[in-house]
Amino acid sequence: MAWIYLVAAGVLEVVWAYAMKLSDGFTRPWPSTIMAVAMVGSVGLLALAMRTLPLGTAYTIWTGIGAVGAFLVGIAVLGEQASAMRLTAAALIVSGLVLMKLSSPQ
Repeated sequence: MAWIYLVAAGVLEVVWAYAMKLSDGFTRPWPSTIMAVAMVGSVGLLALAMRTLPLGTAYTIWTGIGAVGAFLVGIAVLGEQASAMRLTAAALIVSGLVLMKLSSPQ
């Protein structure tokens, strides 16, 4: 169950990052509200996952899902650049997440 909480927390991290972008510096109320709710939910689910998962594993995977997810939303939704170097960097992050998962005792 901890891994489900962790993945959900990572997805909510992507949601709040995207909502923050849409909030236009917190000048738009709905994206700002969505950002705050997703942020609280993300950290809450991370805390639940950390009941059983090691700190290093949980935090690394949480931030990695958020980083790669925000990167993908930036490309797919916001039209950001998808250069070979940026894609390689994202692939290296994902490979690190896989290795962290495989090395976890849970």
